[in-house]
Amino acid sequence: MEFEVSYTLDNEQQFWDELDDIVSAQCQSHELIDNTLRSYLTFTTNYKGEYIQTEYDIARCSYKLLESGLFAAHKDYVRRQIVFSLLQEDCADTLHFIVAFLLFDGRQNEHTFEMMNEEGAFPRLLELIQGRTDDDAGLHRMLLELLYEMSRIQPLRIEDLTLIEDEFVAYMFQIIEELSDDVNDPYHYPVIRVVLILNEQYMVKAHDPTSPQGPPQLTNKVIKILSAHGSRYKTFGENLILLLNRESETSLQLLILKLLYLLFTTPSTYEYFYTNDLHVLLDIILRNLLDLPPSATPLRHTYLRVLSPLLAHTQLKNPPHYKQNELVRLLAMMAEDGNGHFGAVDETTKRLVGRCRRVPWLRGEEDAAAATSPNSPTKLKQRLLSVSLPQAMESSLSVMEVASQKSKPGVKTPSRANDGGKEKDAQEDSLHAGNDDDDDDVGANTMGISIVKKSPFEVEGEA
Repeated sequence: MEFEVSYTLDNEQQFWDELDDIVSAQCQSHELIDNTLRSYLTFTTNYKGEYIQTEYDIARCSYKLLESGLFAAHKDYVRRQIVFSLLQEDCADTLHFIVAFLLFDGRQNEHTFEMMNEEGAFPRLLELIQGRTDDDAGLHRMLLELLYEMSRIQPLRIEDLTLIEDEFVAYMFQIIEELSDDVNDPYHYPVIRVVLILNEQYMVKAHDPTSPQGPPQLTNKVIKILSAHGSRYKTFGENLILLLNRESETSLQLLILKLLYLLFTTPSTYEYFYTNDLHVLLDIILRNLLDLPPSATPLRHTYLRVLSPLLAHTQLKNPPHYKQNELVRLLAMMAEDGNGHFGAVDETTKRLVGRCRRVPWLRGEEDAAAATSPNSPTKLKQRLLSVSLPQAMESSLSVMEVASQKSKPGVKTPSRANDGGKEKDAQEDSLHAGNDDDDDDVGANTMGISIVKKSPFEVEGEA
């Protein structure tokens, strides 16, 4: 890009005044709009590093355009032109402003993300994320955020998912391993969220009831990489548990639970987690099951669907059995009609609780011994039918039910306790023992900018 007008600026205020003039242009034709957008991108790019030095400054530039009369009058055209710029631009500094605009606009209007999908932005984002490793870290993080936001509000095309290579998923895991000591982003939140949303996309596609020819043959690359190389990527699992412990947004809890469900129902990943991490995970699940109010039935069902294979397939099945008494008491309470804590119990909850209670080490020594006897009815049936008992016990609909659970982004998980946050903080303190730097709230915007309908950049009377 080249300037059509020469600018001479003496200070930062002149930069912002000039940017206001650019986005305030009256444009009555597509040609004039294109010229204004080129001026906007050229001007901001040329002063990146001088008057634009922080993520806050880049976001402020985006809101200048988002709140302009030009954008108000020609929203769809401006959006589409910016999307086309994303597909074609190679300059990293210019891409930073393009990606920022699409991210902030899409968070206010999902139509932007839908337009990106229609125009084929997903393959481009994959290319930019994997190919821009040496560019500005802020751009790389924003690309990850844009890929996540675009993917979580709509199903991706199967032809897009087939473009995801093993190397891309392994690259995501490797980022987490390499930055495991980064105190500024201890959970590698943007990277983890991309992995979680890709896993969900795979799950939804694999169990799509609307597919006219049955589920497509599509390999879940997230599970594939963890199955083959899980021992290399333990930091991801540790952070996954930490995120579940802190996350208050229901949609993100569900994303985590979906991946946990697959890990605990895939034999090659039964023991992906360290035993101590499984103890922490079980504590979190027990706490959340107790804390969820009666109205949170779908989320409670998902927790129970994860709990069953967690108890049956992982190292938790080995003695000494962690929290055995607490589990037995909790499951008994959850199955009891009219219980003072859980209230009326629906049939699905009873069925899922019953599945958990049938885990051998929760049934008592006598029942467990009978279940493992070579002449027991269950063992005889297993031999005759040549089936895997854990898989036979699982409902064939469970994975479909887990995959289908959705929640609107931004909705917080309800809590029984008014001060439930204090309980979570206490649990978090025990998880972070020895790490005094780990005090970031991962539920917050990772850029430190509040993204709201109203501009966050109103300063000293500036709109």
